[in-house]
Amino acid sequence: MAVLTKPSLEQVSLPTPPHRPRSYFSGLPVVDLSVTDSDALLVNACEEFGFFKVTNHGVPKELIARLEEEAIKFFSLSQMEKERYGPANPFGYGSRTIGGNGDVGWLEYLLLEINSESISHSSLDFLKEPRARSFCSALNEYVESMRKLASEVLELMAKGLRIEPRNIFSKVVMDEESDSVLRLNHYPPCPLLQGLNGSMTGLGEHTDPQLISVLRSNNTSGLEISLRDGTWVSVLPDAESFFINVGDSLQVLTNGRFRSVKHRVAANGYESRVSMVYFGGPPSGERLAPLPLLLGEGEQSMYREFTWCEYKRCAYKSRLSDNRLQQFEM
Repeated sequence: MAVLTKPSLEQVSLPTPPHRPRSYFSGLPVVDLSVTDSDALLVNACEEFGFFKVTNHGVPKELIARLEEEAIKFFSLSQMEKERYGPANPFGYGSRTIGGNGDVGWLEYLLLEINSESISHSSLDFLKEPRARSFCSALNEYVESMRKLASEVLELMAKGLRIEPRNIFSKVVMDEESDSVLRLNHYPPCPLLQGLNGSMTGLGEHTDPQLISVLRSNNTSGLEISLRDGTWVSVLPDAESFFINVGDSLQVLTNGRFRSVKHRVAANGYESRVSMVYFGGPPSGERLAPLPLLLGEGEQSMYREFTWCEYKRCAYKSRLSDNRLQQFEM
């Protein structure tokens, strides 16, 4: 599979997280979506890790490869041309700077708004150009597949929790007004690390604000997650599968039963990493609070009620590593 070999990012030193894992984590849950009783394993994974891998997901390999190829074509453009499509509100192309609060990383990315069931052309002027027709087609087919996969996983979560209706989580993401986005990331090889057995921060530690994140990457390593005891472990890449993150919003809805996983990405000196992440978010006015169905007798809500719009404003004002949910705790 093709990868980019010529990094275009400014060559500056970025912080390397301490205690870099030296081997891959062997205890990551794997959920086979073709198995009828996979919901119990899925719930256990959400409670223990907030992160798991899904196989037999039904997303065509050809579609995944096509979108990755289109993303590589875009990231292969000259830096000057890519910067014509710089971030605005906050969609579009970005490099190194992550948000407006001082976070940086060794990466470049496209952040694209999803309008109903397709990518909104307002996210990026490049998508309005004739040369981007095949890119748009691949993006929209991929988004449709991600919405279906996210919905299937969320309904399995509800089944495993034994709550009704089964679409209690998925309807929030499938709503026509849902605030979902797609992010394409490129972590180029860092020349400063060549010849060294080291790595550099590609994307700093953080949790995802939405309900669910569906991640696919090429076969380059770099993704790391934090376990409950604070230990960081490296995730073995698998280009054939998808990785699922529990987000902050789902942690709230389950009153902390499901864990919003803290994760980060390391870049390296020789290999290019390309990832595609679908973030399934609620509508702007959706009110978020622990579901009464999941509160046991005498159990108190850990979070006060707030809207997704309130939480998103909080997220935009924070640093990546901040605990954004803290100010909404009871």
